[in-house]
Amino acid sequence: MILGFDTSTAASAACVLSDDGVANELLPDPGALSAGPAHARELLPAIMKVMDEAAVPFGRLEAIAVGVGPGTFTGLRIGIATARTLASANGLPLRPVSSLAALAAGIDSLSALALIDAKRGELFAALYEREEQRWGPLVAAPEEVARRAAGAGLRPRAAGDGSIRFRGVLEAAGIRVDPDESRSHVVRALHVCRLARAVPDALPESVLPDYLRAPDAKPQ
Repeated sequence: MILGFDTSTAASAACVLSDDGVANELLPDPGALSAGPAHARELLPAIMKVMDEAAVPFGRLEAIAVGVGPGTFTGLRIGIATARTLASANGLPLRPVSSLAALAAGIDSLSALALIDAKRGELFAALYEREEQRWGPLVAAPEEVARRAAGAGLRPRAAGDGSIRFRGVLEAAGIRVDPDESRSHVVRALHVCRLARAVPDALPESVLPDYLRAPDAKPQ
């Protein structure tokens, strides 16, 4: 049984996945992606909600899985710090999962383009074909991502908050983008849990955020 959560975007997602495939999941509304991030307020209640619904104590968990990004700096820091604390307090291993891979797992297409808004006019991107990573993760301007994706000859389907923000650029390059209200734009904790089944256990202190680039804030 695995507890998984993700805070790579403005939406907090959490799930408990049992060995027989039964999931107790908190699936955020896509509208949360455009709201201000509230992980400090929402994440722990979301975790406790899915744990209560699953009626499982921490001691019965096999591991904790956490989305390690790429994504927002503050969100990743909160999510990974929470994962480390819960794992250490309960003697559990952590399993780091790519947030882009978890996002791609929810795109209903053989060719999936996972896009997380990287701010600064850029995207965090990765292209998957039949669930295998074709290229990425990378951070680039939306025009460059669209060029690379269109040039792969796969006509991918895109989802994620980055695809919503840069829909016009992507669709002009022939890339299909799911409707704004589609749940495919959310990084689901269910997919974090499922991917974590193939990830080796790690010590809590060894799990780090995958920022892909330097933080916006720099020491003076």
